[in-house]
Amino acid sequence: MKLVLAFSLAAATVLTGCGGMGRGETVGTVGGAVGGGAIGSAVTGGSTLGTLGGAAIGGAVGNRAGEDYDRRNR
Repeated sequence: MKLVLAFSLAAATVLTGCGGMGRGETVGTVGGAVGGGAIGSAVTGGSTLGTLGGAAIGGAVGNRAGEDYDRRNR
């Protein structure tokens, strides 16, 4: 669980600095990474690879959802 929190804080810090990203895209990416990391950790019993893999997949999915949101709400 500590790894999930550390990764989440790092991801939030890095991704919120992306000026070119829309608000929905940023929120979607960070939210997806946090949720994916938590799910990956839970499913794999807390393994580092599962946590990071889940965060990467969740971040990608969240980013795509955020892009779609930003595009619809311009």
